[in-house]
Amino acid sequence: MRNINLAIVFLFIIMSAKSIAQCEAKNRILPDGTLVFYFDPADFYISKSKSLKINIQTDKEHFFIALQPLPFPSKAEGKKIKDDLIILLADQKEYELSHYDTQYRHNDSVMQVLYLMNDKDVEAFSKFEAVTAKINMKGTEFVRDYNFKLHKNAIIQQLNCFLKEEKKD
Repeated sequence: MRNINLAIVFLFIIMSAKSIAQCEAKNRILPDGTLVFYFDPADFYISKSKSLKINIQTDKEHFFIALQPLPFPSKAEGKKIKDDLIILLADQKEYELSHYDTQYRHNDSVMQVLYLMNDKDVEAFSKFEAVTAKINMKGTEFVRDYNFKLHKNAIIQQLNCFLKEEKKD
């Protein structure tokens, strides 16, 4: 009996540590001096021909959804991406996020497109899983639809981590 109780306590400690670690945001300073907080991107979609990673970033004033699609267009073509992102959430509503910036990072081996989340939509993104994203990828096959298969709740988890931190401040 004592071993069972000890095992339960040990399991609880491990689960608690894992849930705390999931809210450890990283940060970096952008060239313009802005401090940005972010989480490692989560895989949302993977197939033989394309993939999509996604994460939440914040400058403590606004929330952004950062997408890392593969394959991605050349830098010259990618800088032409200016269209908004359409995301369908589990509440069966489509949300339009404004294009904010397109970045090429890590010696141009990663393309990241930032979309600004409307303040009025933050609550929905913190409650409902992402179902589908529609992205206009200039220089590729135009509009790509991604039906999310993996880590559908990554936006919820990451956004709620930031929102909890915001309430503490």
